[in-house]
Amino acid sequence: MQDWDLMASSTTIASPSATPAATASTPADVAPRDHVRIEDLWYRYPGRDVSSWTLKGIDLVLGAGELVGLLGPSGCGKTTLLRLIAGFERPGRGNIDIGGQQVAGPERLLPPERRGVGMVFQDDALFPHLDAWRNACFGLRRGQDTARVAWLLDLLGLGGLERRYPHELSGGQRQRLAMARALAPSPSVVLLDEPFSNLDVEVRLRLRSELPAVLARCGASGLMVTHDPEEALAICDRVGVLRDGVLHQCAPPRELVDQPATAFVGQFVLQSNLLPACWRGRRLQTVLGDLEPAARGTAVGEGPEAIEVMVRPQALEFLPEEEGPAWITGREFLGREWLYQVQLGDHRLRWRAPLEADHPHGRRGRLRFRSGESALLFPGGRSLVTLPLGRSAESVNSPP
Repeated sequence: MQDWDLMASSTTIASPSATPAATASTPADVAPRDHVRIEDLWYRYPGRDVSSWTLKGIDLVLGAGELVGLLGPSGCGKTTLLRLIAGFERPGRGNIDIGGQQVAGPERLLPPERRGVGMVFQDDALFPHLDAWRNACFGLRRGQDTARVAWLLDLLGLGGLERRYPHELSGGQRQRLAMARALAPSPSVVLLDEPFSNLDVEVRLRLRSELPAVLARCGASGLMVTHDPEEALAICDRVGVLRDGVLHQCAPPRELVDQPATAFVGQFVLQSNLLPACWRGRRLQTVLGDLEPAARGTAVGEGPEAIEVMVRPQALEFLPEEEGPAWITGREFLGREWLYQVQLGDHRLRWRAPLEADHPHGRRGRLRFRSGESALLFPGGRSLVTLPLGRSAESVNSPP
């Protein structure tokens, strides 16, 4: 049995009638606002080079009752962070507090079973030889009341399926059962490691939409790892973005979209385009044309500093031309629009277009900014706007 299968137990089990009521009536000043606090957390796996840190100086707060998503490419440290919070790994540096109690630090390491943490896994990790009822009761201590388990199974739509074995349940039902097992010991924190990635689209959408309400009914905070930006933005109160062990930003979805802290956040979360740029007077020149500051009096840069412009796919437009310098290398049908891949020199760019802009693979043309659209300049995240069409036509698709 893997260590991930050892579900952490809490010392008390709330009755089903008390669970939702307690959540609704608990005064805001009683529950700690920062239920999980991570400060300057560093970690590297044993045997790695001394400079090969998997996590580097992570600072993160999870509020009471909050659902926070963790995004990032494979190998960036998302699952490792969950393992540290659960108690399966020991930090190299830094502190982890849960409910105002230090559970990991330089002189302290509380074992997993004393942290009040539940886990939900990508592959559900159910015991095939146990029926649904016994799987859900697995994390309870001997002699503890099972009324909460019955309440959870009903809450998660599994009432009447208690005697079925995992192989007799659908994929969505098995994942609901895994969630019931994680919540049965009344954990204050639930850690979810890509819990919906193995499910078909319809079931995944339904379960993810139910997750925030289920956690709220159970009075638990949640930290969810996912590779899907759309999923994280759709259901999470805040979203953290990791890359190479560094937390680039953790913010509400709207702030993450409107004010990405780094170019990587904008590119990974929004699938935006990044273009090299250089200042020429008060204009910023790019391969797609000129940009100018959004506000008068905005300081401009100069010199050889490496700068990039982040442009959303919908801020571009493609003009077909037989000898155009750009050409379409691929497209995806998104239901109400197209997402095109357009090659321009060494740059592969994304362009979102309405359905009437129906272009075949290989069509050549000219790619440019849409008039009046904005872009962000990095480093610094300063806002820029495009010049009106025609003022910089001679520079469109010419190297800066």
